[in-house]
Amino acid sequence: MMIWLLLLFVLIGLVAGATGSIVGIGGGLFFVPALLYFGNLAEPGAITPQIATGTSLLVIAVTALSSTLAYLKQKKVDVQAALLFFIGSAPGAVLGVYINKLLQLQSFYLLFGLFQIAMFILMLVRDKLKPRSAGWAIRKTYLDAEGHEHEYGYNRWSAITIAFFVGIISSLFGVGGGVLMVPALLVFYRFPPHMATATSMCVIFLSAVIGSTTNVINDHINWWYALALAPGAWFGGKLGAFIASKMKGKTIVLLLRVIILAIAVQMIIKAFTS
Repeated sequence: MMIWLLLLFVLIGLVAGATGSIVGIGGGLFFVPALLYFGNLAEPGAITPQIATGTSLLVIAVTALSSTLAYLKQKKVDVQAALLFFIGSAPGAVLGVYINKLLQLQSFYLLFGLFQIAMFILMLVRDKLKPRSAGWAIRKTYLDAEGHEHEYGYNRWSAITIAFFVGIISSLFGVGGGVLMVPALLVFYRFPPHMATATSMCVIFLSAVIGSTTNVINDHINWWYALALAPGAWFGGKLGAFIASKMKGKTIVLLLRVIILAIAVQMIIKAFTS
């Protein structure tokens, strides 16, 4: 591996790990485009969508573990909810790997971009939706750092069903699934923003371990690139959790929207120009 590429991936790992940790998406929105562009720039044709997503998901497991440990210390993870979501996300993560094997590069770019646009619209619509609590089998309250009490809750079967699709997205696009998990927690279950990102990172870690194991079996990982990205991702995950603890919930949601839209546009353009 070229030295410049090694150093670049360490930096990308740090930035992606920190940003992904802050908004609860795992960093895959950065890893996948970076692997496809810079990996193929250094070795044309070497990085397929399958290798990019597999390598990204492995690094996401590192980022998510780092972030989850930090968030657990801050007592922001709803562990009971995370384990419930994992029941659905685990089989979805395995299925996503095999669906990914069917995608060509241009199709992958387009689907990835359209998926991001859908998530951006969901985040915009979220603010116009009335709080939904009717029918929640499990209800909880959370007192945030600003002294505001939040009521949130969920139903077991709907949580498992949503998590199943999160698991598929996680392995299909190599993004960890947080880009779907966080909006779902915010919109459908009214999780407070800080708790949504923290709980999402915990689910991402568990799902990424399952998805990465499946990718190892299918030889979908570039180990050199994974090793280059992992150190920065680990420290970035801890840095992001610290920064998030100092930010307001609305700021986190706004940052998530901007990141989603920017990468969506980039991937759709590449679908028609590559």
